[in-house]
Amino acid sequence: MQFKKIILYVWSIRHQFTKYFIVGISGLFLDMSTLIFFKEFFGFNATISVILNQVLMLTYNFLLNKYWSFKNKALPHKQLTRYLILAGFNYLFSVGVMYLFNHLYHMDYRLVRIVTIATMVLWNFFLYKYWVYGEIKNPKS
Repeated sequence: MQFKKIILYVWSIRHQFTKYFIVGISGLFLDMSTLIFFKEFFGFNATISVILNQVLMLTYNFLLNKYWSFKNKALPHKQLTRYLILAGFNYLFSVGVMYLFNHLYHMDYRLVRIVTIATMVLWNFFLYKYWVYGEIKNPKS
């Protein structure tokens, strides 16, 4: 019985997840483009490049997910605070992983970034849905 509820729930959020996924894929291309641009064109090291590109990505992801993926029109002060807390965690995670695997273990910075993004996607959808944008169900009359 529990498995059926899980399947029904997953099916019920498929459109919203698809939009989140589209924002994510487009964000991945933008993220990787700006990362490579900062690294290759300006010559910054990978850690500095990921620090800079995250400012752009945080803005892009917040606005598209708020207004398109989760169709949230509420005033953003509480959401922005929660988003920035999550973004801060994701930011530290991104920079830390880049430093560890690129700087210390000399892994390719592009591969490190892709794996980092894929890992964060796993927790971000549910944190956006239930904590950042906090969907509120209307009580049945």
